[in-house]
Order: sequence, then C-alpha cells, then structure tokens
Amino acid sequence: MKPFMAKSPMPGNVHAALVKRNLMDAYLARPEYQKQDYLKWIAAAHGAPAKQKLLDQMLAELTSGDAYKGAPWTAPAPTASR
Repeated sequence: MKPFMAKSPMPGNVHAALVKRNLMDAYLARPEYQKQDYLKWIAAAHGAPAKQKLLDQMLAELTSGDAYKGAPWTAPAPTASR
C-alpha cells in the first residue's frame, strides 16, 4: 500500500511561467509523480534565486522533453486504446 502523499499546490509564479512559455501541456503530460516532485523541489529551495534556478531548469526540461531533474528521461509510448 502506498503512503498518502498530499498534492502540492502550484504556486502562481510557476503557473505563470508555464503559461507564458506555452509549456502547460508539456507539464500536464508528465507523470503525476514528476509534476508533484517538481513543485516540491522548487518549494524546498532556499531563497528566491535558488527557486528561480530550479524553475528555469524545469522549464528547460519541459521544453526539451528529454530530461527530468537533470537526468535523461523518455516519455512512455502511448498505449493503444481499445
């Protein structure tokens, strides 16, 4: 049984950055664990410059589509619907 993990709310600056760069669809297409981990990762950073650096990294990774928190990542192949 998985432990209950509360969802992190999306801060306004993260939402605004995703919308401004047309990356909301790329963010929403990521697995739930990645979406929540990105938000918690940014929130846990100490100080505005550190938070901005992680936000910029998340945006770059969503733009490229081939990384997750500095590691290579490939989206799973879509499953065929029946």
